[in-house]
Formats: sequence, structure tokens, C-alpha cells
Amino acid sequence: MPDFVADASICLAWCFPDESNPMTEALLDRLVQGEEIAVPCHWRLEVLNAVIQGEKRGRISEPMAKGFLARLLSFRIEIDGRRELSHLETLRELAQRHRLTAYDAAYLELAMRLGLPLASLDGDLIRAAQAEKVPLI
Repeated sequence: MPDFVADASICLAWCFPDESNPMTEALLDRLVQGEEIAVPCHWRLEVLNAVIQGEKRGRISEPMAKGFLARLLSFRIEIDGRRELSHLETLRELAQRHRLTAYDAAYLELAMRLGLPLASLDGDLIRAAQAEKVPLI
């Protein structure tokens, strides 16, 4: 069972040094120690797109990008495999109620469904989690 839900902003702080802070480093240490995170299925593409854009814009080098992606493979990351569409209405309601993107609503819904704390640097997502009484890291 995963220990917490982490959104892309947390994981990308491990890639981009200027986004890192003590909290993101502490969460990284938890993964290094063997804890597991849960992420929605779009997380892979969200993270990969940010890495590709970071390379294009010169924020990171190709070796840094490859190293980061290889490091992600070493962590215990459970990608939500929910394939049915029955939760789309829940996602829509969460997104509308809290003025979130569908992507951010997916992190919130996953944390709520699994009963796990949420780790995020996104202010809107943090406020929505607080409103829904989802524990934050």
C-alpha cells in the first residue's frame, strides 16, 4: 500500500534544483528509504513533458534528464490503473467545486479514494485538499 499521493510538482522538484525545498527533499528521502507513492495515470506524461520542456529551455541537460528518469524507475511508484470511466463525474465535480484542472482533480480524487495524505506544491490543489479534509504533507 502506498504511503502518500505525490503530484508532479513534488516529483519535478527532484529534477529541477531551483524548485527543490526542504519538504521535497524530505519526501525524496522517504522514497529512497523504500516508501511508496501513488500517482494517477496521467502523472507519467505530465512529468515526462516537464522534463522534455526543461531540456528544451536549457533548465537541465540531457544527462540530468536521463539521470532523473532513471532514478524515478528505482522508486516504488504505484500508478493508478483505474480504467473504468465511472469516476469521471467525481473528477468533474471536484474540478468545478475547487476550480482545478482535471489533472489536479485526479490527484485529489486519488488521495481521497485511497485515504492517503497528499504532497503538492500547487496552491490551488493544497487549498482544495484542505477543503476536502485530505491530510497534507
